[in-house]
Amino acid sequence: MSTGLKRSEPRRAPELERADGRIVGIGRIDEDAVKVAYRRWAPVYDHTFGRIAAEGRKHTVEIINKRQGRLLEVGVGTGLSLPSYGRHLEIVGIDLSPEMLDKARERVAEEHLDHVTGLHEMDAGELKFENGSFDTVVAMYVMTVVPEPEKVMSELSRVCRPGGEVILVNHFSQEDGMRGWVERRMAPFAEHLGWRPVFDFARVMGCDDLRLVERRALRPWGLFTMMRFSKRADSQLMAAE
Repeated sequence: MSTGLKRSEPRRAPELERADGRIVGIGRIDEDAVKVAYRRWAPVYDHTFGRIAAEGRKHTVEIINKRQGRLLEVGVGTGLSLPSYGRHLEIVGIDLSPEMLDKARERVAEEHLDHVTGLHEMDAGELKFENGSFDTVVAMYVMTVVPEPEKVMSELSRVCRPGGEVILVNHFSQEDGMRGWVERRMAPFAEHLGWRPVFDFARVMGCDDLRLVERRALRPWGLFTMMRFSKRADSQLMAAE
């Protein structure tokens, strides 16, 4: 005899991502989840997470503006950083979210950002650019979002010219303390958040062509870290052998 009550489905355990025996990420992320999450975020992004991330963005742009040549911003989002880049640079941006890119294009038009030469809907794990196309490649607040961070790092390295720089700004989780506790509690909801609260910095350290030259905790509260990598000057020669 039926009671009329529906049996609740068991809660799915969060997916664990491991490397060398360590847990380096918790929570499933796929391309569709990212698109859905950032479709929700697009209308309010600038006034929510955009403000939280402002200090890290400002600091990174100041470093980039000391450089020359072509810049690729991976995960350009609504284009918050675009007006701050020096006019001596040629800027190309990519993002997976068409809603975010629409806002970035509006910003470029409204502020007459002629040094932005292209904004493309593109998967960071499959960049449609030739090897060594850019002098600088930057990905701010991107690596916890993408389904395959290691693949994305390989692509960032590939499109960076030998002797150029790859710059990341990202959240990396802690194992201990209150922050680590909170991150682990949030981890099962990664798919709904659109990013992984538990994410180990080892996931961005696998490219032999990239040498870490700076790692710095950023404000506010050290929640985000900037990592600067220099691409080996002989990497193109090695690839050709």
